[in-house]
Amino acid sequence: MYWTYLILVAGVLGGGFLVYIVKPENRNILRLLLAFSGAFLIGITFLILVPEVFREPVPSLGLFVLLGFLLQLVLELLTHGAEHGHEHDTEHCDRGTHISPFLLMTGLCIHAFLEGAPIIPSIDTGTRNMLVMGIIVHNIPISLTLIILFIHYGMKRGRAALLLIIFSLMTPLGSILSQFLQEVTLQDISYYLNYVMAVVIGIFLHVSTSILFETEENHQVNLRKFMTVILGLALAFGVSFLGHGQ
Repeated sequence: MYWTYLILVAGVLGGGFLVYIVKPENRNILRLLLAFSGAFLIGITFLILVPEVFREPVPSLGLFVLLGFLLQLVLELLTHGAEHGHEHDTEHCDRGTHISPFLLMTGLCIHAFLEGAPIIPSIDTGTRNMLVMGIIVHNIPISLTLIILFIHYGMKRGRAALLLIIFSLMTPLGSILSQFLQEVTLQDISYYLNYVMAVVIGIFLHVSTSILFETEENHQVNLRKFMTVILGLALAFGVSFLGHGQ
């Protein structure tokens, strides 16, 4: 699991580093990156996570998917959509509405922590790997957007880097807590984590659909975005096929 945690942290830090490659002014690249991540995320959600969670009858799982969807709506009161790459906050700031970095970090950390909770060794390896891959792809544009917002706030690089490191540790901490609870209770908690996974599925569905429907201005069909979405879905299908064999 240590390598998994290292990759998760590296994904976030690497996404933040992209700000030096993808300039904040070049929003077309960010939109395409978001479209790809949204397509990949919704792909693995329907191809891997949903079939795995609903493979055996577990009471009220659908309700927990809805709870995850609603929870993401609540978190966006704090994050203003940074989970799906919203940089509209910079426009709001220009009009005098300042988004609190503390509230932004709080919402994003809760979001990332919940995503890490189902990542434990006792769940299906293929499902765990696909979940980790989805989180990594999803976190790259989040980290990029986060650094762009910090730059807009005039935050010093050292503090921005520290906040990004804190954010990068949240998903591994969610996983570590779940493993700790399993060791303390001396029983397999995979059954209960089905409910947590259902919440994560709800979060993923909200984030991915928001990305796919909101990254294009005026709701116009854009060939580059369409091809990027197809590429993301194709990659999700490919990795799900390889990860689960047939």
